[in-house]
Amino acid sequence: METHTRSIVKALTWRIVATIVTVSVAWTVLRNVNHALEIGFLDTMIKLGTYYGHERIWDKISFGKAKPPEYYI
Repeated sequence: METHTRSIVKALTWRIVATIVTVSVAWTVLRNVNHALEIGFLDTMIKLGTYYGHERIWDKISFGKAKPPEYYI
């Protein structure tokens, strides 16, 4: 099982990478740093929460998870 802290750290590190990509693409298209940063900020706020929720939902789904043994010696 994954802790809430781990899910938060994963979401934050992913969003840093993804925000850099988003701002870079926006700047390439718009050639305006302010607009690129605004787009990157809004994108990050929306997707950070979405990603965290997605991770927490998948943590509750047993598909693809190894089952722990019924007892330990």
